This record gives sequence, C-alpha cells and structure tokens, in this order.
Amino acid sequence: MMGAFGHLRKDMLRQPRRYFRPTPSGKGRMMSGDVEGLQAAVQRYFDLMYDSDPRHFERVFAPTAQLHGFREGRLTMWSAAQFKDVMASRPSPQALKAPREEAILLLDFAAPDQAVAKVRVRIGATVFVDCLTYHRADGEWRITNKAYNVERVIPS
Repeated sequence: MMGAFGHLRKDMLRQPRRYFRPTPSGKGRMMSGDVEGLQAAVQRYFDLMYDSDPRHFERVFAPTAQLHGFREGRLTMWSAAQFKDVMASRPSPQALKAPREEAILLLDFAAPDQAVAKVRVRIGATVFVDCLTYHRADGEWRITNKAYNVERVIPS
C-alpha cells in the first residue's frame, strides 16, 4: 500500500487501541481514552484563550508546560509562566468583543493519560492552529506542550 509518505506495511496501519488499566481493587479492565474529560479540558483551553482569566490558567496548563511557535520568522519558546504574563499584559478577546472561532480538529490518545489535540482558535484577528499535548495527572488533563502556528490574519 502506498501512502503519502511512501510504502506502508500492513502492521503499520493505524489500529484503534485499548489499554489495560489496573483498578484500585487490583483487577484490571479494558479502557480507551477519556474522550469526554479531554474534550472538557480543550473547552477550558478555548475559554482561557477568549477570556484570558489568570485564575483559570493553572487548570489549563501544567506549570512545566512549554509553548513553541514562530514569531517574526524565528522559532521561539515560552514557559507557562511567560505565557501567563503575556496573556495578562494584553486585553482579552472577550474584553475587545472579538468574535469567537474555535474547533477541535483532532483528538488522539497515545495512552490513557496522554493525548494530543489539534485545534483552531481565533485570538483577536489572528487564527491559530495549535497542537496541544495533554497529560492527565491527579485526575486532571493539563497541557504540557503547545506548538502553535498562525493560520491566517483576518484583515480589519
């Protein structure tokens, strides 16, 4: 079979995965990813990108999170703390009465407690496509890495 990146073997084709996870009783059960929990976490991300409320930042981003993307043609990296400061330093899209535009493009689980979300989100006049790596720790999904790209800028 030929794919976009050359020849694929049958065993390389993407198959749905199920994971064995021990329960507190010591018995195991089969489970797939926590889709509803991850969707709720992505919605919290969308809400934070719109309202920029710093009180919700720690529920969305892990303190060790890093953000990578291009700024003025150069690859940059911000820590979660730096990004929180950037958000706090500018008016929120909500305060500017900017329209919301957001969509989940992809959700993929690497393991029961690790997933990737590819999303589109508008912040002011800029529309981003973000690849968000999530980890679930202590029952909460948080972003541990964000790779962002400007998809388009909407003329004013």
